[in-house]
Amino acid sequence: MAKQTGSSGTPATVALTKSGIAFTTHTYDHDPSAASFGLEAADALGLPVEQVFKTLLADIDGKLVVGIVPVHRKLDLKALAASVGGKRAAMADATIAERSTGYVVGGISPIGQKRSLPTVIDDSATSFDAMYVSGGRRGFDLGLSPADLATATLARFAPIARD
Repeated sequence: MAKQTGSSGTPATVALTKSGIAFTTHTYDHDPSAASFGLEAADALGLPVEQVFKTLLADIDGKLVVGIVPVHRKLDLKALAASVGGKRAAMADATIAERSTGYVVGGISPIGQKRSLPTVIDDSATSFDAMYVSGGRRGFDLGLSPADLATATLARFAPIARD
C-alpha cells in the first residue's frame, strides 16, 4: 500500500494507512534557515513547484479553515472565504494553527490533524495524477492523488490560489 522512501510514523501516515489510501513518502534534509519550506521541499525532491502544495490555516468568520495551494503561489483569502460561504478572512496565528493541528509550522499536514477542519484544495491539483503535501514534519512529504487527499480530508476543490 504505502511505498516507503524514508522513515514515517506521523499522524498523517497513520491516518492514510488506516483509511487504506495509497501514498508515497519522501524525505529530505530540511534547512532551518530556508526562506520557504514549500519551495525547499520542491527543490530537494526534484519536483515541479506546481505539484508541491502547502497547507495553510485561515480564520474565516471566526472559524479555522484549511487551504491547500501550490508552494509557489499565495492563498487568496477572499476566494477561500467564498468557497466555504464566509466573508471575513485572515491568516490564522501560527500558535493557533499549531495547537489546532498538532503539527509545527512548516510541517503542517492536511491529514491527521487533531481536529477535522473544513478543507479546500486549489483546483489546480486536479491536473496532476499525484500531488505532494507535508507528511507532518519538516523534511517529510507525502505523494498521493488529489482525489485521495480530498477523501482523506473531506475537502472540496476551488480556485483559491493567486500569484
